[in-house]
Amino acid sequence: MTEKTTTTGTNGANGTAEGYDAVVVGAGAAGLNAALVLGRARRRVAVVDAGEPRNAPAAHMHGFLSREGMPPAALLAVGREEVARYGVHLIDGRVEHVERAGPAEPGFVVRLAGGPVLHARRLVVATGLRDGLPDLPGLAERWGRDVLHCPYCHGWEVRDRPLGVLGTGPGAVNQALLLRQWSDDVVLLAHTLEPTAAERERLAARGVRVVEGRIVRVVADDGRLRGVELDTGRVVTREAVFVAPRPVPRDALLLGLDCARDDDGWVTTDRTGRTSVPGVWAVGNVADPRAQVVVAAGAGAAAAFALDHDLVDEEIGRAVALCRASGPALPV
Repeated sequence: MTEKTTTTGTNGANGTAEGYDAVVVGAGAAGLNAALVLGRARRRVAVVDAGEPRNAPAAHMHGFLSREGMPPAALLAVGREEVARYGVHLIDGRVEHVERAGPAEPGFVVRLAGGPVLHARRLVVATGLRDGLPDLPGLAERWGRDVLHCPYCHGWEVRDRPLGVLGTGPGAVNQALLLRQWSDDVVLLAHTLEPTAAERERLAARGVRVVEGRIVRVVADDGRLRGVELDTGRVVTREAVFVAPRPVPRDALLLGLDCARDDDGWVTTDRTGRTSVPGVWAVGNVADPRAQVVVAAGAGAAAAFALDHDLVDEEIGRAVALCRASGPALPV
C-alpha cells in the first residue's frame, strides 16, 4: 500500500492517523466530490481508495456537462488534485473493517489492510458496485468496448449501426425497445428469454426483430466485435451488443455496521445518503445502481453538506454543555 499525503491545508489536516472529521471510503466521483466539499468546509478528511473503479473498462464517459467524452481515469486524476488543494489526505489502500469506536470515544475505527488504523467522527461509503456479467465466452473481454449496457452512456457512439440485445435477463425487451431510437437495425437475441405475446407485439411494432436460439459465444476478430454465435452455428453479425448486467454493490462495510436494507437487499438511505446508522452515509453506486457519474458526484456533494451540518450540531451541543459546566457567563 502506498500513501499520498497532501501538505497541510487550511482545514488543519496533517496526514496523520490520529483522527479525522470524516473518512471517505472510495475515490470515485461520489467519494471525491464529498471530500471536496468537506475539505472546503475546513474539515479534516481522509479518502481511502482501492483503485477499482466500475467504469475502468470504458474509454470515455458521457452525460456529464463540461466533462463530455473525458476518460474516466482523467476525471479521477483531476479530482484527486483538486481535493489535495484543501488538505484532504489521500490513501491508496483497502479498508478491511469498520467498527464503532465505543461510547467513550464516539465515531468509527477504520482498519486498512496492512496499514494504519484511522479514527473518523463520520463515515462516507462510496465503494460502488461491480457488474455481474452473464457467463458467455468472449463477453467479458469486450465489456465496455462494444459489449455495452447503457444506451444513454453509449448509444450515441454506436448510432445507426447494427445492434443486438442479449436476452439474458427480464430487462432485455425494454432495452431493445429503447435502443431502437439510436438505430434502425436492432435485434433481440432471445437466448433463454421467452418474450410474451404482448412483448413480441411491442417489439414488432417498434421494428425490433427477435432472433431465436441460445447464444454460444460473443465473436470478435482483430480486436473488434463481429457478432454473436448461436447454438445452430449461425453468427448474427452485429457491431455492438447490449446486455443488462447484475449490479452487485460493494457494501460489505455497510452490512458490517448493520445498516438497514430494502426488500431487494440494497442499503437504504435518505435523500442525502444518510443510512440508518447515525454518522454513516452511503453514496454513488453502492446505494444507487442507476447513478451515472454526474449523479454520483451530486450525491457526494449532498452527503457532504448533510454530514457537515451534523458535525456542526454536535460541536454546538458540546460547546453549550461546556459553557453550562463552567458556570454563568461573566457580565461584559
